[in-house]
This record gives sequence, structure tokens and C-alpha cells, in this order.
Amino acid sequence: MTTDMPAVTVGIDFGTLSGRALVVAVDDGRELGSAVHEYAHGVVDRALPGGGPELPADWALQIPQDWRDVLRLAVPGALAASGVRPEQVIGVATDFTACTVLPTTWDGTPLCELPRFAERPHAYPKLWRHHAAQPEADLIVRRAEEAGLPWLARYGGRISSEWQYAKALQVLREDPGVYAASDRWIEAADWIVWQLTGEETRNPCTAGYKGIYQDGAYPDAEFLASLHPDFADFTARIDHPLTPLGSPAGRLGAAAAALTGLREGTVVAVGNVDAHVTGAAAQALDPGHMLAIMGTSTCHIMNSDVMAEVPGMCGVVRDGIVPGLWGYEAGQSGVGDIFAWAVRTTAPYEYAVEARGRGISVHELLSEKAAAQPVGGHGLLALDWHSGNRSVLVDHHLSGLIVGLTLDTRPEDVYRALIEATAYGTRTIVEAFEQAGVPVTDFTAAGGLLKNSFLMQTYCDILNRPVHVLAAEQGPALGAAIHAAVAAGAYPDIRAASAAMGRLERHAYTPDRARAAAYDPIYAEYRALHDHFGRGGSDVMHRLRALRADTSADSRADSSAVTSTTTPPAPNC
Repeated sequence: MTTDMPAVTVGIDFGTLSGRALVVAVDDGRELGSAVHEYAHGVVDRALPGGGPELPADWALQIPQDWRDVLRLAVPGALAASGVRPEQVIGVATDFTACTVLPTTWDGTPLCELPRFAERPHAYPKLWRHHAAQPEADLIVRRAEEAGLPWLARYGGRISSEWQYAKALQVLREDPGVYAASDRWIEAADWIVWQLTGEETRNPCTAGYKGIYQDGAYPDAEFLASLHPDFADFTARIDHPLTPLGSPAGRLGAAAAALTGLREGTVVAVGNVDAHVTGAAAQALDPGHMLAIMGTSTCHIMNSDVMAEVPGMCGVVRDGIVPGLWGYEAGQSGVGDIFAWAVRTTAPYEYAVEARGRGISVHELLSEKAAAQPVGGHGLLALDWHSGNRSVLVDHHLSGLIVGLTLDTRPEDVYRALIEATAYGTRTIVEAFEQAGVPVTDFTAAGGLLKNSFLMQTYCDILNRPVHVLAAEQGPALGAAIHAAVAAGAYPDIRAASAAMGRLERHAYTPDRARAAAYDPIYAEYRALHDHFGRGGSDVMHRLRALRADTSADSRADSSAVTSTTTPPAPNC
């Protein structure tokens, strides 16, 4: 390859609402061009695209064609924006939300794309934030505790409703026909690589963190049968040799080359998770360096040379982030989603008018007004559980709470209280790691929320430690491109590629000591509420959720009865 045609890689990042492709120079990580494709269907949480009954509460599905369209539209768009030629691309890598899983046939065809399953919700991919499998997750935990299974401690003593086994068990219990037809049960992170290469592969990241793969094995058939007699064979649906992170999964097939505009035979790296792959982009791979990927939710990842049992962590997996180290994960199920909720529900019309007149968003307006307040000036305290709690309680049937509301409470008060609550949640996670003997020496932030400087400074003050930031707009896509460079042989390993291609701004935020001190007693109040509602002091949140679910079910049944008995036939037009 000549000097005027530098080697590049393409990172493809599949998010919750959109997918993006990024073209990156292999020598130094320069971002040469990118393109974004918004999913046509977004998150399917009301009804299937073809109509039909309303989906139950806590459901979240996606459409595989939306993911293919990222390959069809975003990849050629990024190539065009960068001005590079397909022959310059030496490798491709993808990352995906997790645990986003789907049932398929033996050849990888999603069941939802078969006509006989098009109207069956359980045949569709379940997005990471599908939380309707909480009863199944609770059952898995109870049976594992009864059996004294050692792997449970590797997940902080809890299994999330977001993960593979809970979601699959829900399918079996609620639609056995779909379960029986699912030859393969696969993370979207691996399925998209299957589409690119034509060969099924599995990665150790999703297997370990979302698939209960520990010490070379999945849960055995005896344990699975204790959950449901017909579940004993489930592991066969996911079992496949694991390919190390940063390794080639295969080469781009002819159909995928035609779809993307890339050359057939281009190296494709093994799949990965959006949060975990960002560690390479942020140069946050050393032991003790925690990375928080902050967007609609937040995922916290960190490497360590020691293995410890951290209460409420999402998992500790050997080689889960980079080969040779123990990779830890924790997270918060709702962050940016909570702020979006606040804008939708608390900001009156005049705020939108003011923001539009000044050429800023309502988020920016609320942040500006909130930043003018002193610590504690709004008199509010919130729990950041609008989408449940991932860490450290691992309970997606918890719900949000705001204490201290009065007739004088303003939208910016609520907005600031929610930002602070998510920062308190992160501090709770950091303290859980340190109390378990896994020190956090550095804290780096990445993701879309970096654009809000008030939010970032608030996190810095509440954590009372410097916050580094990823100095790249497309962190996961850059991380994927780094992995592609390793898979293509441009670097010997992920850490070497990260050092050359990653982007980190150290000490982007430093704590204000006065504000940090003022936050300490409020954080103590947060922990009191956290433990009261999350650790058994009051079960009211669970009772209210159950009441809502029962009422919704009755309402759907009543609606169906009315429709079937009283609706006159439509005129024959």
C-alpha cells in the first residue's frame, strides 16, 4: 500500500436507536469519516410493526432489518465521507448493545422473519432494556443459591433480567412454540458478525457477562432442568467455541461485501459489546482504571489483576475486556433516559419557547438554570431507578423516587436532582468495588452525555475525584476500529493498538472541594433512601409495579372483550 493510501479500519457501532460507521487511520487513530443510520423502527415497546395487541409492560424489542440497514447505508456513507477506497480497508469490527439477543434457525435466520412467527412477540430480538424477565431472573438466583453454585458470586450474587438465560426462560414459559423452534439463541453482537462472514462465531465478552460462562463452562443441564424441565437443553442453543477478543472471526463474504461496498475477503474481527470495546478507545485498559460509558444508560467497566466478589456487580470475567486480566462490569439502567423523561414531563411550553428563541435545546436550558443553584438549593433528593437498578441492587422492578417536592419546585430543580441522583448511583458503584478490595485509581467518562459540562462537573464533585474524558466523538466505533486493526495484524495486541489509536483527555474535570464537601451529607441521605427502598425497608415499589401490571392486564382483557362482542363488522368497501 502506497503512502498516499494509508491503511484504515472500519468500526461499526450498533446502539439502541441508531447505528454508526467510522473510518479510522490505523497509524494514529485519526477519524476520517463517519455516517449514522437511525433505525426505522427504533425500540419496539408498544406493538409489533404489523400491529396486533399492545405489548406488556417492560418489553423492548428490535427489528433485525434495522441492523442490516446500518451495513447497507452507514458503511458506504462513512466511506464516502472519508474519501478512502475499499482497498485501503484492512479490517472491520462491530460492537453492539448487550444483552440484545434473538432466536434464530440453524442458518442464522431470525425467527421473526419467518411468516409463521411474524405475529409472535417472543420471536423478535429482545433489546438489552427488555426487563420483563425479572421473575425468571429471580428464579435463577433462588435455584443457584439453593444449589450453592459458585458462579453466582461472580455476578455479585444476582442475575439480571437483561441477560441471556432469564430472557430465554421467559420465552420457554410464555411461548414454548417459539422456544422449540429456536435452533440458536444468539447475542446480536455475534449475529451481526455472522451476517458479515457467513460463519457463526461467539465472543467471550457476551458469553461471560451475559451468558453465565465461567471457568470454561455454562450452567449444566441439571441446574437448567431445575428451572424448567424443558430448559435442560438450552445451553446447546448458545454453545460454540469462543474466539478471543481482537482476533479474526472470519472474512467478509460476497453478500456482505455487496451490501457494504467493502472488498470481499476483508478481515472481520470477533464481535464485542459497545461499552467494553470503548475501553480501548479511551486508553482505559490498565488495572484500576474505571470507564463509565454514559448515554441512555451507563455501563462501568474496569480491568484488574485480581479477582474479587463485588456485591451487585454485573460480572467479573477473565479476558472479558482484554486477554490476561479480569474484566469487571457494573452499570445503571437509566441515565440519559431519565433526563429525557424530565424534559418530557416537567418542562412547560414556555421553556421550549425560550430554548428555541435562544437556539439551544431544553436540556441545555435546564442545565444552565440548574447550574446557577447552590448545592442543596432545590431541596430535593431523587432515586435514579426509573428503569430499575442494575448495580448494586440488580432489581429492575424498582422505580424512581423524588423527595422534597413543593409548589415552588421548578423544572430545573427536578432536572438537577436527577443528574445528582445518577451521580450518587455511580458513587455507590465505585464504593462497592473499593470496599470489596478492587481499588478504583482512575475514573474516565465516555458517551453522549460528555457534551453536558454541568453534568460532568457534578459527577466530578460528587465522586470527589478527577474525571478524565474520552477525546473522541464516536467511542464505541473507535474502539471497534482499534480491535479491527489488531485482528488485521497491524498491532500485536489490543493494548498496543489502544496506545497508538486511542484518545484520552486527562483531568478534564477536577473537583471543587467546597461543593464536594457539601454533597457528602446529601449523599448519605441518598444511601439511606437507597437502602430503605432497595434492601427491604419498604417493598412498596414492587407492590405498585405489580398493581400496575395487574391493572394493565385487566384493561387489555376488557378491551379485547369489548372489541370481540360489541364492535360491528366493518363495511365492505
